[in-house]
Amino acid sequence: MSGSSRVGFCLSDKKRRRINLQAFADFCAGHGVEVVEIDLTQPMGPQGPFDVIVHKLSDVIVEAEHDSQSQQLLANFQSFVSDNPSTVLLDPLPAMTRLLDRFASYRIMSKLHNSLRDWRVCSPSYLEIQSADDLTSVQQAVTTLSFPLICKTRVAHGSLSHEMCLIFSGGGLADVRAPCVLQSFVNHGAVLHKVFVVGEKHFCVERPSLKNFPPGPCDRNTIFFNSHHVSKPESNSALTALDEQTPLLPPPSSEAVAALVKELRLQLGMALFGVDVIINTHTHTLTVIDINIFPGYEGVPQFFSALLSHIQSVLGKQPAVSPEEQLTSGASSAAAKDQ
Repeated sequence: MSGSSRVGFCLSDKKRRRINLQAFADFCAGHGVEVVEIDLTQPMGPQGPFDVIVHKLSDVIVEAEHDSQSQQLLANFQSFVSDNPSTVLLDPLPAMTRLLDRFASYRIMSKLHNSLRDWRVCSPSYLEIQSADDLTSVQQAVTTLSFPLICKTRVAHGSLSHEMCLIFSGGGLADVRAPCVLQSFVNHGAVLHKVFVVGEKHFCVERPSLKNFPPGPCDRNTIFFNSHHVSKPESNSALTALDEQTPLLPPPSSEAVAALVKELRLQLGMALFGVDVIINTHTHTLTVIDINIFPGYEGVPQFFSALLSHIQSVLGKQPAVSPEEQLTSGASSAAAKDQ
């Protein structure tokens, strides 16, 4: 392709602010790329044409299950995409929809230990809870897991998806709200490594996380928490406070992380996603605990240049971002907030 390219962004107001879309548009303008904000409530045809559409339609996809207006918005978007096959979609709707379901994403995670065996990458044991009506059957099923357990909503989107709890015994299973996943909690020294993926590039950012807990069942009450609050860069939660004698863990192997990203890009068929990984305090194994759709890229100052480079690459253009710009561009996006 030659000349100027048009890239449509279909994002919620909240997402636009978090990635600072206006600043990104200004950055792209200097590289022959026009950024256009798509209004999904208006016909898309007159707003086009688009060489690329970058979107995060999580709200619309989730609401379309019970809301006719969202169903229509989604149908209109899909119709436009079908009518314009040359437009590159970042990322494919089916792939994004799959990651909205933790049942589906955890099945992908559970197979990583096979494909990445040489890198000692794994994910914790987990259990899908379709219904908690029969507490006895849930108690029997969790014998395949090890306490404490972390409970997460099935839908991996929205404010409720950050509401989690730590369950310390069979009695605590009464606090389970189905549908959800129960995942064996792995001690990891209160350090979370967020891997942000932008096409061929990825970036690792360290965040606070849950402190270590003694393994095995105990009579401790269930702890309810919001993962978004616990893992904010400036988080100062009692849940992240380690004992002074807790040894520091080594950072994740850059080679193992690169292998993980490569495998997930293949498995997911996506270019914009995040992976939450931890280091097991006992085995030092790289452990994958969650996959996120189009995260906030907070703490990644190279986000703007990486995204522009990926857009140019899918259009068959040579990236026009200099090494100097890669160090400085997108600095304003470092103030963005994770989702």
